[in-house]
Amino acid sequence: MHALRPDLAVIAANVAPGSSLLDVGCGDGTLMQALRDDKGCDARGMELDPANVGKCVAKGLSVIQGDADKDLAFYPDQSVDYAILSQTLQTTMRPDKVLQDLLRIGRKAFVSFPNFGHWRVRLSLFWNGRMPVTRLLPVPWYETPNIHHLTINDFRALLKERGITVEGRWYLSGDTKCSAAAANFRAEHAVYLLSRKP
Repeated sequence: MHALRPDLAVIAANVAPGSSLLDVGCGDGTLMQALRDDKGCDARGMELDPANVGKCVAKGLSVIQGDADKDLAFYPDQSVDYAILSQTLQTTMRPDKVLQDLLRIGRKAFVSFPNFGHWRVRLSLFWNGRMPVTRLLPVPWYETPNIHHLTINDFRALLKERGITVEGRWYLSGDTKCSAAAANFRAEHAVYLLSRKP
């Protein structure tokens, strides 16, 4: 078994064995490798950073260099069982359009993101009047790739507005799961499994 970041471990635990998937913003391919090796999945990836693409290829993974904001349009409808976007939604130019593409390409979609409504983020803004730097948001505002800060409540509102079905949701505080109660305040990260009604 591969050691995975907590949100990736949640995704891996809930992907059906033998599934096909597209991991968008796959980084160095850690999740894809785990799903290929441990669950026999047909894992493909898209990654913007050429160094990470090279790491994926070195692991024998099928990855192309691409930009989620532009290149998802070239993937056919319902071409994989799962489209995965882990900790990348907030870095895209149009998160709503990327989410729409994920649900077009995959029969289901996993999305994970950092929750900017977490109490430490709120406290930093309130107490210091500055954008937070935390273990999970480790760089100052001028270096961060995050361009659309969102909270769990923001994401829930978008799903409701677009008529997207939530099949599963998990909330993480640090490296452990926490309950849905007050998740917008308590959770540092969220993981959602989504689908669209046919």
